[in-house]
Amino acid sequence: MAVRRRRRQGSEPLWIDDEAGRLVRPYTVSNGRTRPTAHFDLLTMVMATGKRPVTCQGPDHMQVLGLCGGPVSVAEVAAHIRLPAVVTKVLLADLVDCGALTARAPAQTPQGPSPRTDRALLEAVLHGLRQRL
Repeated sequence: MAVRRRRRQGSEPLWIDDEAGRLVRPYTVSNGRTRPTAHFDLLTMVMATGKRPVTCQGPDHMQVLGLCGGPVSVAEVAAHIRLPAVVTKVLLADLVDCGALTARAPAQTPQGPSPRTDRALLEAVLHGLRQRL
């Protein structure tokens, strides 16, 4: 049985079926597009510029824009709107194209991507977990 519920942070309705989940399929949110017009990594940081989109954007675009008041990663946006990363990237690219968002790629060093983990810290955590078992 389909149930109409209100989103937590907005007044736009969201159609949810208790068994099937979201009734609006991801490809409809992106108008069938599967490739964003800009490159995004899951760690790319996006942030609203304060400029409102001139062209008519859908409620999903507005929801994404509302989440980007401060720097937020693509992965975080996807998690909040509960859509696949590829669909989220299409929505983000639309907002970057119209100037409503800026995007900054993850930090790079001359040797490649910046190290994201401290191996010694991970080994210490692993050692601690093994001692508890």
